[in-house]
Amino acid sequence: MDEEEIHPPPEEPDLWSDLWEEGPPREHMGRTRRVGPPAAGQVQLTLRIKRSNPEIRPEPWWDEFAVNMEPTDRLLDALHVVKWYHDGTLSLRRSCAHGVCGSDAMLINGRNELACKVLVKDVAPRVTVEPIRGLRVLKDLIVDMEPFFAGYARVLPLLVNDEAPGDRERRQSPQERERYDDTTKCILCAACTTSCPIFWGDDEYIGPAAIVNAHRFIFDSRDQAARERLDLLADRTGVFRCRTTFNCTEACPRGIHVTKAIQEVKRAIMFDRL
Repeated sequence: MDEEEIHPPPEEPDLWSDLWEEGPPREHMGRTRRVGPPAAGQVQLTLRIKRSNPEIRPEPWWDEFAVNMEPTDRLLDALHVVKWYHDGTLSLRRSCAHGVCGSDAMLINGRNELACKVLVKDVAPRVTVEPIRGLRVLKDLIVDMEPFFAGYARVLPLLVNDEAPGDRERRQSPQERERYDDTTKCILCAACTTSCPIFWGDDEYIGPAAIVNAHRFIFDSRDQAARERLDLLADRTGVFRCRTTFNCTEACPRGIHVTKAIQEVKRAIMFDRL
């Protein structure tokens, strides 16, 4: 009996290739990845996202996704839906999702905001999302935060006190604590610094967030390194590069009066030098 010729089973189509393929090969399709109509009470949101991946191409490109969301969902939730169900290659930073960690600062409809604090109902039916400006884009919505944190580290963002701590805490009056209370709220999201046009054009400028964190210790009655910080910030890359455009104050998701803090540090330097 002749042996039957055995043929391998036909290959099944790769249902995931189009879904997960990244970058320009999909861009030329020229259409938004869409979903069905929203359920009762939902809204459809189209996200126009600026994508970037140097391994794919040197220039960024735009990608669009349509998702059905609850009006009270956050924009971060919509980005999660895109990443989890539409395109797993989308890259973004996020952590606590409650406006405390500062990880998900993005340029949302042209303004620096935290994606976890923007509600879908406030941006529907269409929103544009880009990485924050002034820092090198690593991939999609992720930027290189090293220059930002280098500026932060320069201002000695810690309590400096060489006196023996004794057997109890270093006490402050309510008035002494109130003096720098506003600048303790910083979450290092970089929204203020990357909204600053001086920072965009001068990578040596220390930036608003670093000055805010210097302010927090300069005016702390327990600290002994105010003079060192003031000397640092009096340099040409310090506070006097600020042109008082108030972008930083408008961008701060914690409501810190950033420009006011910068002006107070300027005055402290001037009075210290007189």
